[in-house]
Amino acid sequence: MQYIKFPKLNIKISRFGMGCMRFPKKKNSVGKSITDELESIKMIQYTVENGVNYFDTAYVYKDSETILGKALNGGLREKVFIATKSPVSMVEKPENFDIYLDEQLKRLQTEYIDFYLFHGLNKDSWKKAKKLKLLDKLDNAKKEGKIIYRAFSFHDDLKLFKEIIDSYSWDMCQIQLNFMGEYFQAGVEGLKYAASKGIGAVIMEPLLGGLLGENVPLDIVEKWDSSGIKRTPAEWAFRWLANFPEATIILSGVSTMEQLKEDINIFEKAFSNSMTEKEAQTFKEVKKLYERKLKVRCTGCSYCMPCPSGVNIPGVLWQYNSAFMSDPEILKEGYKSWFCNNKMDASLCIECGQCEETCPQHITVIDKLKAAHKYLMSG
Repeated sequence: MQYIKFPKLNIKISRFGMGCMRFPKKKNSVGKSITDELESIKMIQYTVENGVNYFDTAYVYKDSETILGKALNGGLREKVFIATKSPVSMVEKPENFDIYLDEQLKRLQTEYIDFYLFHGLNKDSWKKAKKLKLLDKLDNAKKEGKIIYRAFSFHDDLKLFKEIIDSYSWDMCQIQLNFMGEYFQAGVEGLKYAASKGIGAVIMEPLLGGLLGENVPLDIVEKWDSSGIKRTPAEWAFRWLANFPEATIILSGVSTMEQLKEDINIFEKAFSNSMTEKEAQTFKEVKKLYERKLKVRCTGCSYCMPCPSGVNIPGVLWQYNSAFMSDPEILKEGYKSWFCNNKMDASLCIECGQCEETCPQHITVIDKLKAAHKYLMSG
């Protein structure tokens, strides 16, 4: 496994970090989808055995902190760095910060958290964090030994990102970045700005919720292959990020052991400053193809769920995107037979706006659901 020295902190961390938001699922006795705890623990332990020492989770990632705590209990905890997040959007008064942190320590079965992040800062949550003086809370938690490094994850524009970076003595930041989002949110400029301040950056959504790595359209696969270099679409996407030395850690939210093994293998040979001019040109051509196909930049994070009207929002948007990447008639039929028949289609949307308030991608969800339903019901 490739390791990188984290800026300012004098610690070495694996370039690849395991994201814990998308643990594998299974059906329970009544057919409901639940997290497969045993398989998740197996994957976490396999990850550690293969040299990965960074794990990213959050208070709101269902079951993930508890599962991670169980997996690392028994000798593995001291071998790894745990990053988890304070649910700022749920904090209504200063003391809530401590309540959530103490609960997370219990879930994770640890006396301290290595990297503690304000979760998903945007204009509103940053304003709240300052109003409630949560930065002071972060400092106090560090003094008490409950956390080691102070950090934040981010979902807003570049201007706000720079403001937050300059407002406090951060140890780390976490941003969304992939080759389709070079100028989206903090973007590459934000990545380099953080580095100029000596702040290491952790990258999330490297595959845009899996859209850049799974079910890739044939014409895009052919464009990758035309480079003369045999790689999977996922490896291409990871290598674009790894080429930036400022991208300290690159997360992947794996859902299967197969994905995990592939990612570990990729990061044993994906190095910074190694991209050729030919590879760079291939990325430009592939990006153009994706831009013609992608209708919604939904990553499937499910922050919009549950919908009070029962709409499977990420599912509908995934179906909509997929219809432009593969056989539209099959996707349309699947929408009608599954989403509509099970009463989770977009026609049930009452336009309450709850989903748009929680979407880290700032998607105009209501409009996109209307467009998706119209298209998927056509023909």
